[in-house]
Amino acid sequence: MALGEVPEMNGEDCKAAIEVATTAFKTWKKTTAKSRSDLLEKWYQLIIQNKEPLAQILTAENGKNLVEARGEIDYGASFIKWFAEEARRSYGDVIPAPAPDKRLLVIQQPVGVVGVVTPWNFPNAMITRKLGAALAAGCTTVLKPAPETPFSALALCELANQAGIPAGVINIVTTSKYTKEVGKELATSEKVHKLTFTGSTAVGKLLMEQGASTIKRISLELGGNAPFLVFDDADLDAAVDGAIACKFRNTGQTCVCSNRMLIQSGIYEEFSRRLIEKVKKFKVGHGFEDGVTQGPLITEAAVAKVKRHVDDAVSKGATLAHGGRHMGGNFYEPTVLLDMNTSMVISSEETFGPVAALYKFESEEEAIELANDTPFGLAGYFYSRDMGRIWRVAEAMEVGMVGVNSGSVGFESAPFGGIKQSGLGREGSKYGLEEYLEKKLICMTI
Repeated sequence: MALGEVPEMNGEDCKAAIEVATTAFKTWKKTTAKSRSDLLEKWYQLIIQNKEPLAQILTAENGKNLVEARGEIDYGASFIKWFAEEARRSYGDVIPAPAPDKRLLVIQQPVGVVGVVTPWNFPNAMITRKLGAALAAGCTTVLKPAPETPFSALALCELANQAGIPAGVINIVTTSKYTKEVGKELATSEKVHKLTFTGSTAVGKLLMEQGASTIKRISLELGGNAPFLVFDDADLDAAVDGAIACKFRNTGQTCVCSNRMLIQSGIYEEFSRRLIEKVKKFKVGHGFEDGVTQGPLITEAAVAKVKRHVDDAVSKGATLAHGGRHMGGNFYEPTVLLDMNTSMVISSEETFGPVAALYKFESEEEAIELANDTPFGLAGYFYSRDMGRIWRVAEAMEVGMVGVNSGSVGFESAPFGGIKQSGLGREGSKYGLEEYLEKKLICMTI
C-alpha cells in the first residue's frame, strides 16, 4: 500500500537547494545564539506536541512497532532540546600572548552549508541529531533523507517551518532513483563545507573519497559489528535483559545492536536457556498491532541477507535453537543461533536483523581478542561485576562507545560515534556542536 508521493529529485535539484542554503547562510550565521536557541526550543515543543502523528508516520514508513516509534520521537526531540541549550555555549578563548603588544583570541564560527544524508532505521532521530547541532552552530543545511522514509523527514521539517526557522535554513532533497547523483553533488560541491552521513561503510568510503576533492569536513557514522560479552560473574538476569534490548530493538536493524554475543563457557548454557525463553515470547507483526514486539525488515534484500547469514552459520555447524524462518513478506522470525565460530559470515558482516548469534569463550583475554577481531569499532557491550575487569575490558575494547552492564549507549548528552571503519567524528553531547564550528584566531597588536 502506497503512503503517498514525494518528488523524485536529481543532481540539478540538489544544486538548486545548495544555492538556497548558501544564500540563507549569509543571514542565518549572523543570528544570535539566543535567537537560534529560542527557535530550536520552539521546534522541540512542536515535536513533543505532535509526537503521536510523528510516531504513526514513522511506523507506517519504517515498520517498527508504535511503542518504539514513540520512543524514537522522544529520543529525537531530546537532541533538539539539547542543542537549543548548547547553542549558547560555543565559547572561545583568550590565549596569553608571547609579546606585550599582542592579544590572541580564538572565536568559533559556523562551518557553512552542511550536506546531511540520513538512514531509514531511525529516520527521526538521525535527522534531529544532525540538524540540531548544525542549526545551533549557525549552519544551513541540505538534507537527503533515506528513500524508504521521506515522510518522517518532511513532517519534521514542516514543524521546523511552523517554529519559525527561516526558509532556506533546512532544505530537503527527496530521491530514490538519483541517490548516488545527489550524494556526489553534496560531497563535491565547493559550496558545501561539511558533509555528515550515517549509513554503510561502503558508501561512507565513497563519500569520503568524493569529498576529498574539496577538502571537505566530514562526519561519518558507519557500520558496526558490535560484540556483547557476558562474563561468568555477571548478573545473568540483567545480562539477558540487556541482550534483548540491545539485539532486538527495531527488529535488529540498528547500527549499535549486538552482532556477536560472546558468553563465557561456565554460564553459556544457562544464559542461552534464559535468552531463548524470552525470545519465544516475542510477537511478530504489523507495527500498529497491539503487543507486537518485532516488525518487518525494511526490504526484501534485508530478508535475503538475514536468511543468508543464518543458512551460512547452520551449514558451518551452528545450532538453530529458535526461529530461522522467513514468515512471508518482510517478516523474519526472531532467531537464536548457538555454537557459533569465527568462520561464519556473521563474524565479519553486520546482519542488521533479528538474529542473536552466541559464541563461547574461556578467558578474559580470549574475549577481548574475539571482540576486537573486526575492522569495525562502533559500539561494544559487556556484563561483569568485577571492578578490575570492568576497567580492563572497557579500556581494551576497540570501539567508540562501551556499554558496561548496559545494553544502551545512546543519549543526547553523550558522544555517539565510532573508530576504525565505523566512522569519524561524534554526534550529540557538547562534542557534537564542535563538528559544525571552525576555530578562528584573531591576533591583535595594541
